[in-house]
Amino acid sequence: MSRDRSPHLPPRLPRRGPSRPPGRLAGAVAGIAVALALAAALGGCGSGGSSGSNADPAGVVPGSSPVYVSAVVRPEGDLKSNAQAVGQKLSGQNDPYKRLVALLQTPGSPALSYSSDVAPWLGEHAGVFFQSLGRNGSIEALLRQALASISASAGPSAAWPFGVGAAQGAMVLDTSDLAKAQSFVASAASHAGAQATSYKGVSYQASAGGQAFAIVEKLVVLGSVSGVRAVIETSQGGQSLKSDPTYSQLLAAAPSQALAHLYANPANLPQHAAAGHAGASNLLETLAGTRPLDLSLVPAASSVALDADVGPPPAGTANASAGLVGSAASGGQAFGRLPGESWLAAGFGDFGGASGGELKGLQGLLSLLESLAGNQAAPKEQSGLQISLSVKGIVGGLLVPLKALSSGPQAQRDFLSWMGEAGIFASGTSVLELKAGVVIDSKNAAASRAAVSELASAMNRAGGEATPVTVQGTEAAVEAKVTGLPVTLVIAAGKDSLGHPKFVIGLSSTSVLDALNPSSTIASSSTYTLTKSALGEGAEPTLAVNVASLVSLLEGIGLSEDPSVAGLLPYLRASSSLSGGGKELGSGIERLRLVLSLPPASH
Repeated sequence: MSRDRSPHLPPRLPRRGPSRPPGRLAGAVAGIAVALALAAALGGCGSGGSSGSNADPAGVVPGSSPVYVSAVVRPEGDLKSNAQAVGQKLSGQNDPYKRLVALLQTPGSPALSYSSDVAPWLGEHAGVFFQSLGRNGSIEALLRQALASISASAGPSAAWPFGVGAAQGAMVLDTSDLAKAQSFVASAASHAGAQATSYKGVSYQASAGGQAFAIVEKLVVLGSVSGVRAVIETSQGGQSLKSDPTYSQLLAAAPSQALAHLYANPANLPQHAAAGHAGASNLLETLAGTRPLDLSLVPAASSVALDADVGPPPAGTANASAGLVGSAASGGQAFGRLPGESWLAAGFGDFGGASGGELKGLQGLLSLLESLAGNQAAPKEQSGLQISLSVKGIVGGLLVPLKALSSGPQAQRDFLSWMGEAGIFASGTSVLELKAGVVIDSKNAAASRAAVSELASAMNRAGGEATPVTVQGTEAAVEAKVTGLPVTLVIAAGKDSLGHPKFVIGLSSTSVLDALNPSSTIASSSTYTLTKSALGEGAEPTLAVNVASLVSLLEGIGLSEDPSVAGLLPYLRASSSLSGGGKELGSGIERLRLVLSLPPASH
């Protein structure tokens, strides 16, 4: 069977790549979805049938928690079968979630068996909350551990995330059999060398490493000492997350068939500059600006959706940026104007609005990917030229102009003031064929034309090399050599076929010309129709990725062995397309819906 590589048709990819431990980038990207599916993973290991006490862990989770993950632990019916189907297709394993039980393996405990150690007492719901994130990237480590657990060749489990010098918070799990739950907690505490103590009249056990073990209102609580104490305080009348109006509003707007949620509220992050807090604050600001965020995981038989809902802005900040989520959700028009042959197309809202929050969100996302990417470079020969590529180098190179566009008061005056909606596109599956660029609508043609030389000067001051160049069909252009990129960037200002002014940062002059005057557009292609159909719910398409073309590019330019990519490839090869789109939910809530489509099961 031949594989269709048309950018307009989602390819069917029946083959599976070898399982590998995920790289750092793979863990960060794919791990979010896997961590959200924690409970389904456990539920998929054994049989259901236990109704549990039906207690919502959010009822004892402190309302001040900045990050909270919750999930259905024992899914039934379609929810269970869909979660199982998605896991099998992505991992290529019959029992994709078997090793996720290791997430409950506390310090000192031997390897756990779901059927004998967990299933006898596990109820219907589970949650994990974080009061602070520690200095060692504890959440990132937990996400990587979750993803690695579904890999057949995964290495040893990551360290338990809670304790002294680590994250502060706890796992809270509903129970179906209190006596058996008490036995599990006692065993875990004993293996950790914990000693009996109490807080506000409630008994619990604590270890020298700062881990704590308790039963609070028939809920198993495993975490740090401060996390367990916070649960006890909340159970005795403290404000819970369940009663928090911001959390309740977003949860009420979430899809009813969600398997799991990740709620984050930047307003609850500690204000001091500890490394862990700064990293979390930067990530939340990138995703949602200063607004609260709820991610909902919704599995289906042949796809998995992630609904990212951004809440209304905090009081007194009516024009606050909604971050990358809000910008991508409102980028429908820019998406439709991108070149129709693109295998990657993404539209964004007003880059210049909210003091450039949307542009800074894109910059923040790339900065995160750069920090997570490995340093390994992949030598690749193209037409006699030897080049050295790495994900870190490429992303770092793309960041050079974006940082210059959005950093400092001069950027506000020279760049952000004229910026409108923007789009990103890519086509071609080799260095020589690749066309890609960022296209920004201009509200002031003279200002965006002047910005070409201003950006060149800013890049030269930053150590780059940008010189004027003539590009047919443009009004001003420079060519910039940036370390890490295999081709020169061309920065140009011009007008599209309708006379609308544009500002383009392209990987070549042909990329710039394609951005200004494409032979066809996404809006008139089958990509738009297929994306809208995949999204459903009336969402306006703003993102389309043909996964087969992405994989071909990675392989064609020698990046398939990059540690940032290698672990992600098996999951990419098991996918067919990624679609994204936005809609307004009312009451100030904006949604970005992402749908990863999977090929139908072969018979």
